Amino acid sequence: MQLRYSSVAAAGGAIALFAVAALPAFALSVTVDGQPTDFNPPPIERAGRVFVPLRGVFERLGASVVYENGTINATSRGRQISLHIGSTQATVDGQPRTVDVAPFVIGASTYVPLRFVSEALGAGVNYDATNQIVALNTRGGPGGGQAAMQGPPPGGPPPETHVLTDLEPARRASVDSRRPTISATFAQPVDPNSVRVQLDGLDVTGAATRSGSGFIYAPPSPLQSMPHVVSVTGTVQGGAPFAETWRFTTGSEPDHNVLRISSPAEGDAVGGDFTVTGHTVPNALVHVDAGSAAHFAGESFAFGSGNFTNDTTAGPDGNFAIPVHVRTFPSASIGVTVTSTDPRTRESAQKKLQLSTV
Repeated sequence: MQLRYSSVAAAGGAIALFAVAALPAFALSVTVDGQPTDFNPPPIERAGRVFVPLRGVFERLGASVVYENGTINATSRGRQISLHIGSTQATVDGQPRTVDVAPFVIGASTYVPLRFVSEALGAGVNYDATNQIVALNTRGGPGGGQAAMQGPPPGGPPPETHVLTDLEPARRASVDSRRPTISATFAQPVDPNSVRVQLDGLDVTGAATRSGSGFIYAPPSPLQSMPHVVSVTGTVQGGAPFAETWRFTTGSEPDHNVLRISSPAEGDAVGGDFTVTGHTVPNALVHVDAGSAAHFAGESFAFGSGNFTNDTTAGPDGNFAIPVHVRTFPSASIGVTVTSTDPRTRESAQKKLQLSTV
């Protein structure tokens, strides 16, 4: 491994411009391939993203890095990335990319965005919200995009194939809607942070709601009227892998499902017991998932232990009410995902809330 740094002075006025007063450390821990890892200085949160010290993250991802005059060039396992202090423009394997928040300097430490750097170098990233742990997998596990869907390494146990039940849409089903609810229940306990979901080869895990008992995904835009393939991988509790695929076909029905949440409202303070009320299409199946700290750094992650799921059917007038019970603790946030499925077309409508605790 090669690590070569210029002095802070060599970066000149550009670095001085972005050097700011020390920000509070982010209260989380980081593991790499399951091993606890300390960063010194610790991670920092800025604009909804987690940043870690340049030296620490590249060393742990096995990358060689050259940092000169505010430009960071790193290479690992045939992948190359380039970032620039104070700039949201980056390149990955020669292709231009945009970073939500630019790398910056505090004192003698340069901070880079953890998720962007890790995934660009082929590592998986996932977040255990319940235990406040960011997990990096240098072998491209959960969070590692396409590599995450390739199953266990050669010589490992064959994946199980009977973990998914209650598939929506059903296997080989034809549904009228172009935006159907896509979901499944797990027949046995599953590590929710290991679950990866692909639709037609596209990783949609970040937009899916996952828990130890199942997952649910509402397409944000209409699908093409054609056959589709859903692939789901992960590990059951105990570590055995699973991998399953099913197919369904969408029709051409225009969107008409609606979902409005009457209470609680975004940001409301609630206790461990509260009721979600709202309105949707008549007789729709309404599903709710809730759990502590379900969102992190602007993205959706798996609900950890103690999550709550429940279903109800909206009345003929479309109104519904679902009692919710979750475990809470001081200063925790509660994520709630409500999904409505039209009983006629199977069209999905979904709302997500982030609540605080009283």
